[in-house]
Order: sequence, then structure tokens, then C-alpha cells
Amino acid sequence: MGKKLFHNDEAVLTNKYTLCQVKIYLIIILTGILGVTQPDAANAAKLKAGVAKVNITNNDIGGLINDSLYARVLVLDNGSEEVVIISLDTRAVGEKGGVGNNFTERLRNRIQDQLKICGSNVMITATGVSVEKYICSDILERTFNTVKRAYQNMVPVNIGVGKAFENRITENRRLKLTNGKEWTIRHANPLPPDEKVVDIGPVDPEIGILRLDKKNGDPLAVLYNFAVHPYQGVPNQGLTADVPAFSSKVIESNLPTDAMAIFLQGCLGDISTVLYKDVNNPKNAETLGNILGLSTLEALKKLKRSKNSELKVVREVIEIPSRTDIPERIATLEDEQEKLLRSLRGTSLNFKTFFPLYLTYNINEEYPSYYSHRYLHEKMTDRDDLENLDKENRRNIDKYRRNIYAMEKLTRIQGNLAILKEQEKRLATTVGEKI
Repeated sequence: MGKKLFHNDEAVLTNKYTLCQVKIYLIIILTGILGVTQPDAANAAKLKAGVAKVNITNNDIGGLINDSLYARVLVLDNGSEEVVIISLDTRAVGEKGGVGNNFTERLRNRIQDQLKICGSNVMITATGVSVEKYICSDILERTFNTVKRAYQNMVPVNIGVGKAFENRITENRRLKLTNGKEWTIRHANPLPPDEKVVDIGPVDPEIGILRLDKKNGDPLAVLYNFAVHPYQGVPNQGLTADVPAFSSKVIESNLPTDAMAIFLQGCLGDISTVLYKDVNNPKNAETLGNILGLSTLEALKKLKRSKNSELKVVREVIEIPSRTDIPERIATLEDEQEKLLRSLRGTSLNFKTFFPLYLTYNINEEYPSYYSHRYLHEKMTDRDDLENLDKENRRNIDKYRRNIYAMEKLTRIQGNLAILKEQEKRLATTVGEKI
């Protein structure tokens, strides 16, 4: 067997949402360079590749554009079978990505009808950037024409595969709490208190790399696969294709002018960018992208290419169970929501009075209300006015602080309920049908 480098997943819900079929439409298996299979020279010489890209940004939408969105295409041909890999700077390949639910089917059908490339050999993947409103309305037309250009410009190639390592730019956004539950890092809700966090989840630091060189040794394309949610943003808060755009720019700046870097998203799941919640520095995806690009380039220097490479296409359907407990999860969250609401307590403080008191009683724990000599004087005269004042203030500070923490939990629950109810609505309208 060769090494499985890249794949594209499409979830399909069936049987009243009890099964989720994940279609692995494309797995590229490169052998020969791994020393497993050595194809004959005549067959190896047939391997060709072509690349092209197109701007898919809607420039009429208004707003600041820091860097544009692109569709990047690689076409491979081994003489008997052709493969198309398309990477879109979108959130997803579907309605949530701003391209429509039938985008994949329409594009595959058109490629098959006009270019005679089997539609199931077309892999379409999204980089994961949340830019729906900035996607051009004719993205299908632009993408097809780009596939056509790549197809028409194929040249013989040699291939190399390898991997790199990068663990400085990502973190797992699921925090494990002392009560056994988990908390997701989002801008929509605050983080839990530090003392409530006991552990974090893993990340995937591996960068899968596929390099294609022309027969004269010049690079034609670099495909690199990495898992990261690209929603870091840039300091000017303009439109950006985020981490993948900057990493590809670094790679391409170190390659010949006609070479292309193509980012393929990995299993990003709960993998977020580091410092996602940082409030002390401007958010800058370029810094993280530069690091990813440099790590990829470092591995490219050591990557060996082979003239004896073979391309195979394998299609596989895997059935896995999907969650069917959404109503129960909604009920649990609503019950927790009600308990938190009941836990709120009245206090004479508002934020204007709470904040200075909170600082004072944390900076001066022993003598918060006045200088120490006044406390000593009251003790000498058998009075406890300041002591009673401190007790009352501490009670109110504690109640206000607990209310704040309850509010933070309520904010998180509200966000999770909105997501679950949206999923429940989609399930209720697609019973027994694929989505």
C-alpha cells in the first residue's frame, strides 16, 4: 500500500438521522517513491499535472479588503485516469460556505460533461475561512474555467511526498473542566475561571506535503495539508483568507514565479489558532501563516523526488453513527439555564461601585476601607464599624462576582442552544433524505 495523503469528506444523513455516511471521494496514493511499487518507466512518464488559480472575491460588496480570496486547482493525469483537486477560500463547500448546497454536484457534472473527467475524481475542499458574503456570485463559472486552464496546461512531472512538523500556531479549543464538562473557546462567550480548567485536548502538528516538479526540476506545485481553524484575522480587520493565504504566499515567494502552493484543510475540528482570545495584541494571521509556510519550506528542502511515481485513485464509503440526542442535550442545557437564572442574587452594587471595591478589597485585604491606624483605634475603643462595613462589602462583592460568573455561563449556554436548535431544525426538515 502507498501512503494516504489527502482526502475529502462529505457527510450524508440517512435513516432518520441514525447513520451518517462519510464519503471519502478521493484518496491519492503515491507509490514508487515510498519504495513499495516501482512502475515501469513508460507508465511513469505519463504522469502529468497542471495548476491554475482565480480570484473569487466579490469586490462590489464594500468594506476593506486586506487580501483576496482564491480558488486553486491542481489536475493530475496518469494516462489512464485524471484527478482534479480544488481548494476554495470559503468556510465550507455548501450553503454555509456561500456557494450553495448543490455547488459540488453542479461543478462535478460540468467537469465531467465538458472535460470528460470522471466527476467522482473531483475533490473540492474549503480552507475554512468565514467569508460568505465576499464570495462572488459566479464562483462556479470561475472555478470551472480555472479547472479547464489547469487541464490544458498539464506538463510531465516528478512527485515527492513528505511531512513537516509545526506545533506553535495551534491549540485545542476544548477546555476540560474540574466538573468533568468541557468548555469551547469562542468569541461568542468568555473563558471559564482559570481554576476551573484542568486540561486541554491534543492538536495535530503534522504537515502533509505533496511536491510536483517539472522534468527540468523546477517546482510546479506544492500541496500541503494542515489542521487549523483559520479565523485569526488581521490588524486592519479587513477581508482576509487568513493563515492559509499567508503561508501559501511565503511558500510561493520562495518558488519560481509560475509555481503554486495549495493549502488543503486537515481535520480542523476543535483546532484553533493560538492567542485566539488575546486582547493585548492585534490579531494577525500573517504571523501564524509565515510560521506555517516556513516550516513547510524547511521540509521541502529535504524532500526527495522520484522519476518513478504512480498515481492511483481509490473511492471508499464509510458509515458512522451520528448523534441522535439533540433534543436531550437541548433539554439539559435549558434546565441548566433555569438553575443559573435562579442562582442570581440581588446586590446593592452596580458595575460602577463593584469594580473599585473589588480592586480595593483584593489589593488591601487586611485594611481595605482605611489606613491601618483607624482599624487599630476602633479595636482599642471596642468598636467594629469598619469591620462590619468590610463584611457587608465583601458579601456584596461576592454576590456580584457570582452573578457575573452565572452571566458568563448563561452566555455560553445561549450560544450552544442556538447551534443545537439550528441542527434540530435541519434534521426535522430532512428526515430520510441526504443532506
